[in-house]
Amino acid sequence: MNFNFSNPYPSVRIPVFARNVVSTSHPLAAQAGLRMLYKGGSAVDAAIAAAATITLTEPVSNGLGSDAFCILWDGKELHGLNASGTAPQAWTPDYFKTKYGADTKTPPKRGIDSVTVPGAVAGWMALSERFGKLPFADLMEPAIEIAERGYLIPPVVQQKWAAATPELRSVAGFAEAFLPWGRAPEVGELFRFPAAARALRAIAQSKGEAFYRGEIAEALVRFAKEQGGALSLEDLATFKPEWVKPMAQNYRGHTLHEIPPNGQGIAALIAVGILEQFDLASHAVDGVDSQHLQIEAMKLAFADVYRYVADPYAMEFPPERLLDPAYLASRARLIDMKRAQDFGAGNPVKGGTIYLTAADENGMMVSFIQSNYMGFGSGCVEPEFGISLQNRGHGFNTDPAGPNTANLVAPGKRPFHTIIPAFLTKDGQPVMSYGVMGGNMQPQGHMQTLVRMLDYGQNPQAACDAPRWRFNAGLEINVEAAMAKATVQGLADRGHRMDVINDSYQDFGAGQFIWRMGDPKVEGYLVASDSRRDGLAAGF
Repeated sequence: MNFNFSNPYPSVRIPVFARNVVSTSHPLAAQAGLRMLYKGGSAVDAAIAAAATITLTEPVSNGLGSDAFCILWDGKELHGLNASGTAPQAWTPDYFKTKYGADTKTPPKRGIDSVTVPGAVAGWMALSERFGKLPFADLMEPAIEIAERGYLIPPVVQQKWAAATPELRSVAGFAEAFLPWGRAPEVGELFRFPAAARALRAIAQSKGEAFYRGEIAEALVRFAKEQGGALSLEDLATFKPEWVKPMAQNYRGHTLHEIPPNGQGIAALIAVGILEQFDLASHAVDGVDSQHLQIEAMKLAFADVYRYVADPYAMEFPPERLLDPAYLASRARLIDMKRAQDFGAGNPVKGGTIYLTAADENGMMVSFIQSNYMGFGSGCVEPEFGISLQNRGHGFNTDPAGPNTANLVAPGKRPFHTIIPAFLTKDGQPVMSYGVMGGNMQPQGHMQTLVRMLDYGQNPQAACDAPRWRFNAGLEINVEAAMAKATVQGLADRGHRMDVINDSYQDFGAGQFIWRMGDPKVEGYLVASDSRRDGLAAGF
């Protein structure tokens, strides 16, 4: 790929070139990954060390009670891992209607009844066992050190920590874990997390077993019962992450890969499949025509995703039908270049997150994402081991008459998930591991940055720095303040209803990118990190 290395957008970052690389949204996490690579570890070892560390350095977005997904190139082929947790065996629609009222439509947003089985640690275990080189305990060393010694709070994380505090201050365990000052931290204040250090040591010594079948599991279940929750020892002991085959969609001579449902990665595949029908490069990269086409394609994708996507075992048809070429072409024909539309779902039946990436000189590339969902997840923190628990259960439906009955809560079922890693190949060979975190911004960010690289030749850092939009619902979008005023006005003239806002953390996502430049032992990789977070792209 012949990139244009002049960056037309204001940026504090430049691309990094190296043979062993890590890119994360916090510098200490990237450095933890580099430590493993220096020790002779694989890219998987680096990713796990970075993932463990970032549970501490970006606790707003993830924790030891997170879920995770991964797409990995092992040097020969692509693998997918779904480490999203399942519903407790006690969870049924009646469980929630009895506790929260007959009109409840979803599990609660916060508290113990939003918590499914945490899957991230099991994901680390599975990745290490299959692709790691170093002892599992070594991978926990940087995180343990940071938990015990502490680190200074960075600016972007502090902003969101403070924003979440009023809502979560009274949730079980939150203040004890995350408000040791009696308030949210200030930038530059030292945060220690000794309870998490205890958990990390137990995870290291047991290769993760303590979390699901040992002392941490017992503490989690005891805490859940104290809060009136349903999580059981059996729920934890029987959980296993699932190796899956990534789904794929061709785009501009390349192939985009995403984890299949229960995640929303298929939205990015649908959107680029629709855009494949148009000559985007004939329109100016930041002009209104190009942006309008991308917005409308994304809206069509979400219309189908929100209607049909769930745990694949419960979907009413195989998810591949949403990528049928004839169906995608029919959806593309619905786009009107002159006006914005509020699309409904089609009928294909007939036919709060952190993202990180690592790669090594042996050719292994890891696209990894881990999340507590909304800021600080459920808000619940088990006090003995500092397990900050996700709130992924809120992604279920509890109404049998709701619009997506396939996503109805049930024992042992996975909810609809927002976190998605991405991977790009060409002619069956690896090209890029990447992701853009931030709720439903993720597939939108996957599509927008990919279009900039493949249609317009922008290098990954420029594609990352460029202004973004975010579709919300109906005709409503947000656009970044840096977007050209003429483009904003042109979108408004076509009926898009928008707010122009400036939020560096969530509204427009934050990406990490590793592009393979050639033979990893010779040319190595190009690495980019989003300036919307406190991140770092690093290598040697």
